[in-house]
Amino acid sequence: MQMSSSLLLQQPTHCFISTNQKQLLKGFSHGWSTSNPSLCCSTQNNNNSGIRNTRLSAVDTSSTPRPSSSFPLYQEPPPIEDSPSSEMEPADPDFYKIGYVRSMRAYGVEFKEGPDGFGVYASRDVEPLRRARLIMEIPLELMLTISHKLPWMFFPDIIPVGHPIFDIINSTDPETDADLRLACLLLYAFDREDNFWQLYSDFLPSAEECTSLLLATEEELLELQDKNLAAAVREQQHRAMAFWEKNWHSDVPLKIKRLAREPERFIWAVSMAQSRSINMQIRIGALVQDANMFIPYAGQRIKKGDEMTVNYMNGQQNNLFMERYGFSSPVNPWDVLPFSGNARIHLDSFLSVFNIAGLPDEYYHNTARLSNDGDSFVDGAVLAAARTLPTWSDGDVPPILSMEKRAVKELQEECLQMLAAFATTPKEDQEILDSMPEARRTLEAAIEYRLHRKLFMEKTIQALGIYLDRLLF
Repeated sequence: MQMSSSLLLQQPTHCFISTNQKQLLKGFSHGWSTSNPSLCCSTQNNNNSGIRNTRLSAVDTSSTPRPSSSFPLYQEPPPIEDSPSSEMEPADPDFYKIGYVRSMRAYGVEFKEGPDGFGVYASRDVEPLRRARLIMEIPLELMLTISHKLPWMFFPDIIPVGHPIFDIINSTDPETDADLRLACLLLYAFDREDNFWQLYSDFLPSAEECTSLLLATEEELLELQDKNLAAAVREQQHRAMAFWEKNWHSDVPLKIKRLAREPERFIWAVSMAQSRSINMQIRIGALVQDANMFIPYAGQRIKKGDEMTVNYMNGQQNNLFMERYGFSSPVNPWDVLPFSGNARIHLDSFLSVFNIAGLPDEYYHNTARLSNDGDSFVDGAVLAAARTLPTWSDGDVPPILSMEKRAVKELQEECLQMLAAFATTPKEDQEILDSMPEARRTLEAAIEYRLHRKLFMEKTIQALGIYLDRLLF
């Protein structure tokens, strides 16, 4: 994704930003200076996509977004019922104040607060246009930004020369430790009087409200029922803990010690940096820069009252979403299953049965075709099945029905074996979730992850059954 802008930057950057704004901080010590650029969110029509795409620009947005899957990672939110548990209320006026007095501008959106925290909602109907429509302006001064490569440059440049937090940041690996640098900068911003992030910290989720697995206990990691994911999370936890122990020892100055007196505080800051920063490529001036940004967005048609969500990493599996953000989806069109047998089905026939069109990286449900009864069955999980099922295709050679039937049965049996390897069934997982409404968010996310994995396997079994029925009859 590219952006055009009059802002000149020296190096690729990692940014940590918010939907609210911070006034221009003066007295730069380590790097950039600029007039007063803004980062903007906008809406743009994408005829073949149901996933909302972010359009960003410091001056203008006009580039065409890359086509993406026709199924959103999250299903469209259901209508908000007028009940105490689901009612959304307008955000606290202070939430607006810390943004609008710092040059943040929003057009046709409003912030609301509910049981799951803050969200950005359309205050009026937004129709899709070929040209991008501006919906929000976010001054760059609100981002916590560090250049991706040495020498380290900050924007806004809030770290004074000689402050020991710079030495801690300077000790990180330029290639792998962007989240540790952002965590250090975030904690330092919290410590600066009247800094935007000090004010905004009241609206960030606490450790108890956060779903990041960095904050999960060992028992909660076991609830994932995924040894590889649990091992990856443990490695991340040990990495963050080792960094804190190295730089927050007993002899550090008070100005460092007070930033994170306990390791849990630093690990929480790392979880914020990981889950609330997005890596994207933007065009600023004549240069193409890498940046990590946390930003709300919208795309396609939006109705009044609809929530505007974030476009997370495209083309990634649930385990990666879970490791970085602490959530998963049962309709992720990019999830995969580890088939190991020799059975294969005819690719073109499977796609035709479910009216799936496009190249493998751009599969979408072709609803323009006359569809058979039951095509509402098709969702992101069916697209994922089309990608992950072992298939064959040989020009115009048609499938042999007896061989297709045998292949379908073998693949269904392999899915059943995957399901049997779990310690619990999908029904049991759902009962566990229903029985503990006050569970820790990390425990809830872990159980949902394994449930979504099993639901995907069941959906694949159902898709294979429907494929065989339609092929035969």
